[in-house]
Amino acid sequence: MAYYRTPHDVTTLPAWQALTEHRKAMQDFSMREAFNEDPQRFNEFTLSSSGLFLDYSKNLINAETRELLVNLANEVGLKEAIKAQYDGEPVNSSENRPALHTALRRPVGDKLMVNGTNVMPEVHKVLNQITDLVGRIHDGLWRGYTEKPITDVVNIGIGGSFLGPELVSEALLSYAQKGVRCHYLANIDGTELHELTAKLRAETTLFIVSSKTFSTLETLKNATAARAWYLAQGGSEAELYRHFIAVSSNNAAAVAFGIREENIFPMWDWVGGRYSLWSAIGLPIALAIGMSNFKELLSGAYTMDQHFQNASFEQNMPVLLGLLGVWYGNFWGAQSHAILPYDHYLRNITKHLQQLDMESNGKSVRQDGVPVKTETGPVIWGGVGCNGQHAYHQLLHQGTQLIPADFIVPIVSFNPVSDHHQWLYANCLSQSQALMLGKTREEAEAELRAKGMPEEEVQRVAPHKVIPGNRPSNTIVCERISPRRLGALVAMYEHKVFVQSVIWGTNAFDQWGVELGKELGKGVYSRLVGSEETPAEDASTQGLINYFRGRHRG
Repeated sequence: MAYYRTPHDVTTLPAWQALTEHRKAMQDFSMREAFNEDPQRFNEFTLSSSGLFLDYSKNLINAETRELLVNLANEVGLKEAIKAQYDGEPVNSSENRPALHTALRRPVGDKLMVNGTNVMPEVHKVLNQITDLVGRIHDGLWRGYTEKPITDVVNIGIGGSFLGPELVSEALLSYAQKGVRCHYLANIDGTELHELTAKLRAETTLFIVSSKTFSTLETLKNATAARAWYLAQGGSEAELYRHFIAVSSNNAAAVAFGIREENIFPMWDWVGGRYSLWSAIGLPIALAIGMSNFKELLSGAYTMDQHFQNASFEQNMPVLLGLLGVWYGNFWGAQSHAILPYDHYLRNITKHLQQLDMESNGKSVRQDGVPVKTETGPVIWGGVGCNGQHAYHQLLHQGTQLIPADFIVPIVSFNPVSDHHQWLYANCLSQSQALMLGKTREEAEAELRAKGMPEEEVQRVAPHKVIPGNRPSNTIVCERISPRRLGALVAMYEHKVFVQSVIWGTNAFDQWGVELGKELGKGVYSRLVGSEETPAEDASTQGLINYFRGRHRG
């Protein structure tokens, strides 16, 4: 554990104790009053970097809160932890690996040593390999078995090999290149494969099999089914290399599948799946938006990396967002966090951030294996803002739980229709405003009386119209969802997650809970198909296996 300070019981630190006392003092804090009393509050609690503008003024904080939270970051050694991550030290302690997704967006002249080797030349070699492939496909030089150019690319992957690339290629649809359509296949449910292949022609389809180990069950099953479909449509084993490429660190398995070695794009064990869209896993992104835009995406993330490394904690977007999450999760009892994009193209950012945050910080032991003494990662949920306003925003406004929210909105729409975007932006701001202001009993009564309602009815209805307010939110604004700004936005959340893991002393880069489900799945499958006769480890699982076997036909 030499890479930065030995994990700690964060609850014993002086800064934690100070925050505990401060929380008591903030019990009756009113954001509404804070804004009324301080005309500079907005200016005090906003900042901009990397094309993003963050308003965090609608939070249950004052200047002292921020100071105490920054003290906590200093006491846990956040500065050293950030340096350790960027320097390639084994911040993933359980697997004794670095976590170097940030290296994937560093410029060509940089030097980064890992186990005595400078990894940057290899990173840029793969980037050149991606550039070559993208150019050949976009120029119609890569052809299928009937010599027709490729028109459709299907990315077969799951988890980080799917969510990140899907998010980015959809978010940047306005930058899509003509002539090539990208699709995603993740679910092992055969219906998804059926629906997808119904839209495709094998002779003009290229499949990318994205699996670091080339052993992920769902990905291999879908890849095998895709190969069977390709062969059934008239393709041959001899021409398979024209239609299947791989992103993997297991070359032997990919070659055995039928993929040519020169069509295998490497991955490294120092890039986790949920952090991998910047690598060759991002190949479908590059195919969708073009190589220059993909490099802009990397550049935007690099700009945020620089901000994260160099800005003071008081002016550091990822640090402040991470600290606010700790403030609510550990001192206010918040158990979830809503991500609310007000942009149709960003509709899948919640799914990506859900994996990023919950797989990284869904941990209950520290880096040294000792159980944590605090709550750790929140449940991440949400969805497209305007739709949510007519559904689950009700819980945010009048429910009994405190649920912090991030509103994400661009100023400019790529597809303006009348005054739709002005209304969209107004909706975003009014929702965060309503969460903060709420509606008092007096205001509710006055509103009803103004409508001429009898006093008896006023008293009956008014309690239902009271909205507590004082509900925290952040608003993240950018001019438009461009490759650079999207790169910065995703990188910002990556760093926020890391900040929180350092404070809790946990490992943000392993996922052993995910691995357990994979292991047990093999045993359940063996019993379902009858190749394993010993009973399951528990009666419930065995009973459900028996129920399936007794009724399944086919």
